[in-house]
Amino acid sequence: METIAFRMVLNPGMREEYERRHAQIWPEVVDALHNAGVHDYRIFFDAESNHLFAVLTRTTNHTMNALPQLDVMRKWWDHMADIMHTAPDHTPLQQPLEPVFHLSSPG
Repeated sequence: METIAFRMVLNPGMREEYERRHAQIWPEVVDALHNAGVHDYRIFFDAESNHLFAVLTRTTNHTMNALPQLDVMRKWWDHMADIMHTAPDHTPLQQPLEPVFHLSSPG
C-alpha cells in the first residue's frame, strides 16, 4: 500500500456545494475508485485559500492512471467542473504534494 496526497482548488463560495455533491457521490464512482485500488480517500478544505487537500491510500498494483478513460469518471468530473479548477477536459487540476514527515504507530 502507498499513501499519496495532492492539492486541488475549489471555486470561492463552493464548499457547501462540494460537500453536498460528495455526500451524494455516485455508487459507480465509488466502485471505480475501489476497483482501481483506492482505499481510505480523504479530502480536507482550507477556507483561507479554497484549497482542497486529498490523501488516499492505494494498492501497489493500482490502476488509477486508467480512471480518466472511464465514462463514469468523465461524467463525475463534468458534474464537478463548475465548482472547482479543472483542465479544459474537466479533469480536476491536481498538484501532487511531497511527504515531509510521517509518524507511524508504536509497535
